[in-house]
Amino acid sequence: MKCGVIIFPGSNCDHDTVHMLQTVYGLQTVELWHKDADLQGCDMIFVPGGFSYGDYLRCGAVARFSPIMEAVIKFANQGGFVMGICNGFQVLCEAHLLPGVLMRNANQKFICKNIYLRTETSDSAITAAIERGKVLKIPIAHAEGLYYADDNIIADLNKNHQILFRYSDANGNVNDATNPNGSLSNIAGICNATRNVFGMMPHPERAGEGILGNTDGKLIFDSIMQFASEKVA
Repeated sequence: MKCGVIIFPGSNCDHDTVHMLQTVYGLQTVELWHKDADLQGCDMIFVPGGFSYGDYLRCGAVARFSPIMEAVIKFANQGGFVMGICNGFQVLCEAHLLPGVLMRNANQKFICKNIYLRTETSDSAITAAIERGKVLKIPIAHAEGLYYADDNIIADLNKNHQILFRYSDANGNVNDATNPNGSLSNIAGICNATRNVFGMMPHPERAGEGILGNTDGKLIFDSIMQFASEKVA
Protein backbone atom coordinates (compact mmCIF):
# COMPACT_ATOMS: atom_id res chain seq x y z
CA MET A 1 0.00 0.00 0.00
CA LYS A 2 1.56 3.28 -1.16
CA CYS A 3 0.51 6.60 0.38
CA GLY A 4 0.94 10.10 -0.97
CA VAL A 5 0.96 13.28 1.13
CA ILE A 6 0.43 16.51 -0.81
CA ILE A 7 2.65 19.47 0.04
CA PHE A 8 1.43 22.98 -0.71
CA PRO A 9 3.24 26.23 0.10
CA GLY A 10 2.12 26.79 3.68
CA SER A 11 1.46 23.16 4.61
CA ASN A 12 2.70 22.57 8.15
CA CYS A 13 1.33 19.16 9.10
CA ASP A 14 2.64 17.35 6.05
CA HIS A 15 5.61 15.79 7.80
CA ASP A 16 3.50 14.86 10.82
CA THR A 17 1.28 12.88 8.46
CA VAL A 18 4.27 11.36 6.65
CA HIS A 19 5.72 10.34 10.04
CA MET A 20 2.51 8.57 11.08
CA LEU A 21 2.20 6.67 7.82
CA GLN A 22 5.87 5.92 7.20
CA THR A 23 7.49 5.62 10.62
CA VAL A 24 4.65 4.54 12.89
CA TYR A 25 2.88 2.24 10.40
CA GLY A 26 5.72 1.36 8.03
CA LEU A 27 3.87 2.23 4.83
CA GLN A 28 5.62 3.33 1.67
CA THR A 29 4.95 7.08 1.66
CA VAL A 30 5.87 9.76 -0.85
CA GLU A 31 5.60 13.54 -0.76
CA LEU A 32 3.60 14.93 -3.68
CA TRP A 33 4.58 18.48 -4.65
CA HIS A 34 1.64 20.77 -5.49
CA LYS A 35 3.01 21.68 -8.93
CA ASP A 36 3.24 18.06 -10.04
CA ALA A 37 0.38 16.32 -11.78
CA ASP A 38 1.35 12.69 -11.13
CA LEU A 39 0.16 10.76 -8.08
CA GLN A 40 3.06 8.30 -8.56
CA GLY A 41 0.85 5.24 -8.33
CA CYS A 42 -0.34 5.99 -4.79
CA ASP A 43 -3.22 3.97 -3.38
CA MET A 44 -4.18 6.56 -0.75
CA ILE A 45 -3.87 10.35 -0.86
CA PHE A 46 -3.66 12.61 2.20
CA VAL A 47 -4.21 16.37 2.05
CA PRO A 48 -2.59 17.70 5.24
CA GLY A 49 -3.24 20.60 7.54
CA GLY A 50 -1.62 24.00 7.40
CA PHE A 51 -2.21 27.29 5.63
CA SER A 52 -1.95 26.50 1.93
CA TYR A 53 -1.02 29.62 -0.05
CA GLY A 54 -1.31 31.64 3.17
CA ASP A 55 -5.09 31.06 3.28
CA TYR A 56 -5.50 33.95 0.83
CA LEU A 57 -8.94 34.50 -0.72
CA ARG A 58 -10.48 31.63 1.28
CA CYS A 59 -8.91 28.68 3.01
CA GLY A 60 -8.21 26.07 0.35
CA ALA A 61 -9.51 28.24 -2.51
CA VAL A 62 -6.12 28.65 -4.21
CA ALA A 63 -4.84 25.16 -3.41
CA ARG A 64 -7.89 23.71 -5.10
CA PHE A 65 -6.44 24.88 -8.46
CA SER A 66 -2.95 23.43 -7.95
CA PRO A 67 -1.91 21.03 -10.74
CA ILE A 68 -1.82 18.10 -8.32
CA MET A 69 -5.49 18.60 -7.45
CA GLU A 70 -6.63 17.80 -10.98
CA ALA A 71 -5.11 14.36 -10.51
CA VAL A 72 -6.60 14.05 -7.01
CA ILE A 73 -10.09 14.93 -8.25
CA LYS A 74 -9.82 12.34 -11.04
CA PHE A 75 -8.48 9.76 -8.57
CA ALA A 76 -11.33 10.43 -6.12
CA ASN A 77 -13.97 10.32 -8.84
CA GLN A 78 -12.67 6.88 -9.79
CA GLY A 79 -13.14 5.66 -6.22
CA GLY A 80 -9.67 6.35 -4.81
CA PHE A 81 -9.14 6.95 -1.07
CA VAL A 82 -8.58 10.63 -0.25
CA MET A 83 -8.39 12.10 3.26
CA GLY A 84 -8.15 15.79 4.15
CA ILE A 85 -7.19 17.00 7.62
CA CYS A 86 -7.96 20.59 8.72
CA ASN A 87 -6.76 22.69 5.77
CA GLY A 88 -7.01 19.51 3.72
CA PHE A 89 -10.71 19.30 4.62
CA GLN A 90 -11.09 22.90 3.43
CA VAL A 91 -9.31 22.07 0.15
CA LEU A 92 -11.54 19.05 -0.50
CA CYS A 93 -14.66 21.15 0.08
CA GLU A 94 -13.36 23.85 -2.27
CA ALA A 95 -12.71 21.12 -4.86
CA HIS A 96 -16.31 19.90 -4.42
CA LEU A 97 -15.12 16.45 -3.45
CA LEU A 98 -16.97 16.97 -0.17
CA PRO A 99 -20.19 18.93 0.33
CA GLY A 100 -20.40 22.17 2.30
CA VAL A 101 -17.82 24.79 3.25
CA LEU A 102 -15.62 25.74 6.18
CA MET A 103 -16.10 29.30 7.45
CA ARG A 104 -14.61 31.56 10.11
CA ASN A 105 -15.04 30.29 13.65
CA ALA A 106 -18.08 31.76 15.36
CA ASN A 107 -15.87 33.60 17.86
CA GLN A 108 -13.71 34.99 15.00
CA LYS A 109 -10.58 33.69 16.73
CA PHE A 110 -7.97 31.03 16.05
CA ILE A 111 -8.57 28.05 18.36
CA CYS A 112 -5.80 25.65 19.36
CA LYS A 113 -6.63 23.09 22.05
CA ASN A 114 -7.67 19.52 22.72
CA ILE A 115 -11.36 18.86 22.18
CA TYR A 116 -13.62 15.81 22.31
CA LEU A 117 -15.26 14.06 19.37
CA ARG A 118 -18.06 11.54 19.40
CA THR A 119 -17.78 8.87 16.71
CA GLU A 120 -21.04 8.80 14.78
CA THR A 121 -20.51 5.73 12.60
CA SER A 122 -18.13 2.82 12.16
CA ASP A 123 -19.12 2.54 8.51
CA SER A 124 -16.17 4.34 6.97
CA ALA A 125 -12.52 3.70 6.23
CA ILE A 126 -11.38 6.15 8.92
CA THR A 127 -13.74 4.95 11.68
CA ALA A 128 -13.91 1.21 10.95
CA ALA A 129 -11.87 0.33 14.06
CA ILE A 130 -13.79 2.71 16.34
CA GLU A 131 -17.00 1.78 18.10
CA ARG A 132 -19.95 4.04 17.33
CA GLY A 133 -20.41 6.48 20.19
CA LYS A 134 -16.78 6.27 21.34
CA VAL A 135 -15.37 9.63 22.41
CA LEU A 136 -11.89 10.65 21.24
CA LYS A 137 -9.71 13.48 22.50
CA ILE A 138 -8.08 15.12 19.48
CA PRO A 139 -6.42 18.56 19.09
CA ILE A 140 -7.80 21.29 16.83
CA ALA A 141 -5.88 24.27 15.43
CA HIS A 142 -7.91 26.44 13.08
CA ALA A 143 -9.57 29.79 12.52
CA GLU A 144 -11.94 28.61 9.78
CA GLY A 145 -13.48 25.42 11.09
CA LEU A 146 -17.17 26.27 11.16
CA TYR A 147 -18.79 23.66 8.94
CA TYR A 148 -21.75 25.03 6.99
CA ALA A 149 -24.08 23.54 4.40
CA ASP A 150 -27.70 24.11 3.40
CA ASP A 151 -30.54 22.20 5.03
CA ASN A 152 -30.81 19.68 2.20
CA ILE A 153 -27.13 18.75 2.44
CA ILE A 154 -27.30 18.42 6.23
CA ALA A 155 -30.37 16.20 5.85
CA ASP A 156 -28.55 13.99 3.33
CA LEU A 157 -25.46 13.76 5.53
CA ASN A 158 -27.62 12.55 8.41
CA LYS A 159 -29.70 10.17 6.29
CA ASN A 160 -26.67 8.57 4.63
CA HIS A 161 -24.59 8.40 7.83
CA GLN A 162 -21.91 10.60 6.28
CA ILE A 163 -21.25 12.51 9.49
CA LEU A 164 -18.24 10.76 11.00
CA PHE A 165 -17.57 12.88 14.07
CA ARG A 166 -19.39 15.50 16.13
CA TYR A 167 -17.86 17.83 18.70
CA SER A 168 -18.88 16.64 22.16
CA ASP A 169 -17.80 16.62 25.78
CA ALA A 170 -15.86 13.80 27.44
CA ASN A 171 -19.10 11.92 28.07
CA GLY A 172 -20.32 12.15 24.47
CA ASN A 173 -22.88 14.89 25.04
CA VAL A 174 -23.41 17.01 21.91
CA ASN A 175 -24.73 20.54 22.38
CA ASP A 176 -23.87 24.19 21.82
CA ALA A 177 -21.53 24.21 24.82
CA THR A 178 -19.40 21.44 23.31
CA ASN A 179 -19.11 23.13 19.90
CA PRO A 180 -15.77 24.99 19.71
CA ASN A 181 -16.31 26.78 16.40
CA GLY A 182 -20.03 27.01 15.68
CA SER A 183 -20.22 24.18 13.13
CA LEU A 184 -23.74 23.27 12.10
CA SER A 185 -24.94 20.18 13.94
CA ASN A 186 -21.55 20.09 15.75
CA ILE A 187 -20.03 18.49 12.63
CA ALA A 188 -16.29 17.80 12.91
CA GLY A 189 -15.81 15.32 10.08
CA ILE A 190 -17.69 13.90 7.09
CA CYS A 191 -17.32 11.64 4.08
CA ASN A 192 -18.77 11.77 0.59
CA ALA A 193 -21.77 9.70 -0.50
CA THR A 194 -19.57 6.97 -1.99
CA ARG A 195 -17.48 6.81 1.22
CA ASN A 196 -14.04 7.16 -0.35
CA VAL A 197 -13.33 10.85 0.40
CA PHE A 198 -12.99 11.98 4.01
CA GLY A 199 -12.48 15.29 5.77
CA MET A 200 -12.09 16.32 9.40
CA MET A 201 -10.97 19.50 11.14
CA PRO A 202 -9.26 17.93 14.20
CA HIS A 203 -5.69 16.61 13.83
CA PRO A 204 -5.37 12.86 14.51
CA GLU A 205 -1.74 12.94 13.34
CA ARG A 206 -0.96 15.12 16.37
CA ALA A 207 -2.36 12.50 18.74
CA GLY A 208 -0.88 9.26 17.51
CA GLU A 209 2.02 8.42 19.85
CA GLY A 210 2.60 8.19 23.58
CA ILE A 211 5.37 10.79 23.42
CA LEU A 212 2.69 13.31 22.40
CA GLY A 213 0.67 12.55 25.52
CA ASN A 214 -2.33 11.39 23.51
CA THR A 215 -2.90 8.31 21.36
CA ASP A 216 -6.60 8.69 20.50
CA GLY A 217 -5.72 9.79 16.97
CA LYS A 218 -4.05 6.43 16.42
CA LEU A 219 -7.50 4.80 16.39
CA ILE A 220 -8.27 6.73 13.21
CA PHE A 221 -5.04 5.59 11.58
CA ASP A 222 -5.70 2.03 12.82
CA SER A 223 -9.00 2.22 10.95
CA ILE A 224 -7.20 3.36 7.80
CA MET A 225 -4.74 0.48 8.15
CA GLN A 226 -7.63 -1.96 8.53
CA PHE A 227 -9.12 -0.55 5.34
CA ALA A 228 -5.73 -0.82 3.59
CA SER A 229 -5.24 -4.44 4.63
CA GLU A 230 -8.69 -5.37 3.36
CA LYS A 231 -7.93 -3.66 0.04
CA VAL A 232 -4.69 -5.64 -0.31
CA ALA A 233 -6.44 -8.88 0.65
